[in-house]
Amino acid sequence: MHSDTKPLVVLIGDSIRMAYQATVQSELDGAAEIWAPEVNGGDSRNVLLHLDEWIFARRPHIVHVNCGLHDVKRDFARGQFQVPVEEYAQNVRQILTRLATESEAKVFWATTTPVDEKLHHENKDFDRFEADVDAYNAAAVALCWELGVDVDDLYSVVGKSGKADLLKADGVHFVEEGSQILGREVAAFIRAHL
Repeated sequence: MHSDTKPLVVLIGDSIRMAYQATVQSELDGAAEIWAPEVNGGDSRNVLLHLDEWIFARRPHIVHVNCGLHDVKRDFARGQFQVPVEEYAQNVRQILTRLATESEAKVFWATTTPVDEKLHHENKDFDRFEADVDAYNAAAVALCWELGVDVDDLYSVVGKSGKADLLKADGVHFVEEGSQILGREVAAFIRAHL
């Protein structure tokens, strides 16, 4: 359980979140208690499955959540998505609706960060395409508008900061500077709502 003196912030997300989490903790040191799962949040199915354990059991003041990079994965052979966009939208709706109705936390959605599909294709055994990231982000943001959830647009932060300079050779993960930029953005977004 969290202390009564500092608000508890729960960060949910994939490996991108895992990389920026330390910066968020550093930036909000003294202002908030930060908690996140030790494991990768994975796709929207997985986040939905773990809401009780990761969020509801902790009673946070703020939840900053995203999923999408795993959902958009397409296998090389058939091009099938890990989670099709229609199911993704249903999952995101369930995640946001449960958070709104079963907790008193302020809930924020973070957009999925960009990919470099050419680099990614050469370094992974599955594809991710920028057009798919755009489509999944659009689906999630539309739901956020509908449900009154504020959006932390990490996708645009990377675009403004220079995707080509910030992405690693795998076309998905970020160099240290990129993770720090994302962490500072997330911390600033959260601080504005403390």
